[in-house]
Amino acid sequence: MLVPPRRPLKTERLVLRPTTARDAGRAFEIQSDWQVTRMLRMAAFPPDPLATEAWFSDHEREWLAGEACRFAVDIEGRMVGLVDIDGIAGGTGELGYWFEQAAWGSGYASEAARATIRFAFEEIGLSVLKSGHAEDNPASGRILVKLGFRHLDIVERFSRPRGENIRQCRYVLSAAGE
Repeated sequence: MLVPPRRPLKTERLVLRPTTARDAGRAFEIQSDWQVTRMLRMAAFPPDPLATEAWFSDHEREWLAGEACRFAVDIEGRMVGLVDIDGIAGGTGELGYWFEQAAWGSGYASEAARATIRFAFEEIGLSVLKSGHAEDNPASGRILVKLGFRHLDIVERFSRPRGENIRQCRYVLSAAGE
């Protein structure tokens, strides 16, 4: 596995730039919206500003260690979300993303995820990506299918923001296109 340099990715409408500790405040704002955070599995609600700051402060180390690559998604210089490849090990990683509500329905998640998938396969050298979404978030599932992910199964997983088990739909995408 390669550890690619920390550099921005550009799409038609977006700039995906490696996150920095300075992004914690904006992320805290976005995740203070229950409609956003309830769809995440590991985020706290309400968010803790110190924990958010600590998490963002660790992103550069994670990148350099080859554990995760996280991008702030910017539109005209304003962070509207995050897309990342987490849990990188053994040629696999997990694609994740979240966006402020104002960005929903605009195709930004698909656009950002597509660029990140290309980055994961071509620059990191991963062979498989996994992803998942809460069963009650079918919009995220439509994004994954549009990106070529194949539905694997549905499992029970604990949702930290909801404080209960949820049904999570899991997906997989192979670099070989299988």
